[in-house]
Amino acid sequence: MIKVLTQEDDRQCQQLIQKEPAENLFIIGDIEAFGYEQDFQKIWGDFDEDGNLRGVLLKYRENFIPYSPGEFDAEGFAAIINSCEDFSIMSGLKAVTSKVEPFLSREFQSKRQMYYAKLDNSESLSEGELHHVEKATIEALPKLVELLNSIPEFSGGSFTVEKRKHGMEKGVARSYYIERDGIFVSSASTTAENSSSAMIVAVCTHPDYKKKGYATECMTKLCRDVLQEGKELCLFYDNPEAGRIYKNIGFEDIGYWMMYKF
Repeated sequence: MIKVLTQEDDRQCQQLIQKEPAENLFIIGDIEAFGYEQDFQKIWGDFDEDGNLRGVLLKYRENFIPYSPGEFDAEGFAAIINSCEDFSIMSGLKAVTSKVEPFLSREFQSKRQMYYAKLDNSESLSEGELHHVEKATIEALPKLVELLNSIPEFSGGSFTVEKRKHGMEKGVARSYYIERDGIFVSSASTTAENSSSAMIVAVCTHPDYKKKGYATECMTKLCRDVLQEGKELCLFYDNPEAGRIYKNIGFEDIGYWMMYKF
């Protein structure tokens, strides 16, 4: 049985999604930030015959994310998605979205598959002092944005001081950087932080300062600090070279993350 969840269902919902904090980063974060009673957000739950919650479907604005650790009513979730006119994206773990996809009535325009990796312990992180890796303050954001906008791979990004400032002030984002010769030459950031997990994004090094281990040092410092707060870290990647860096510091692949655009 599928029904719309309310605050009364929060305990059962949290028990399900908190089993895999990294996998459910977006669902956990959106529920923490906006709850169950917003016009732009709705959460459905799929219950088995004994009343146990076995799957959830989050709709945040025009985005859907289905999740279940096992069996669930994929056709029922698809029927909800099909009935909505204002959706343009479905994303989630491949093990889940692949069950929903056959029942979708609309054809997708694009389908992207990325590796999804997580880190839940510091065993593989370097223990060396990293005093030269600094945590960005609001005052540091212009130099950080200048670095991000200089990275060829990020050419399609829309990095602004205002967006970065907003994320930091809301407590959902942080950045670490290395400065050399008066400019920021490498950095790593989080986004979508919640009480249980955080996503790593925008790991980069200025083209003139590559092959010095700077990105790994930024990542190491960031991961140490976030793990010490009791959170899991996760990230997407589709570049095998980047994947090697992440695995060297302990990240493990946990599946694929899919994004369908309609």
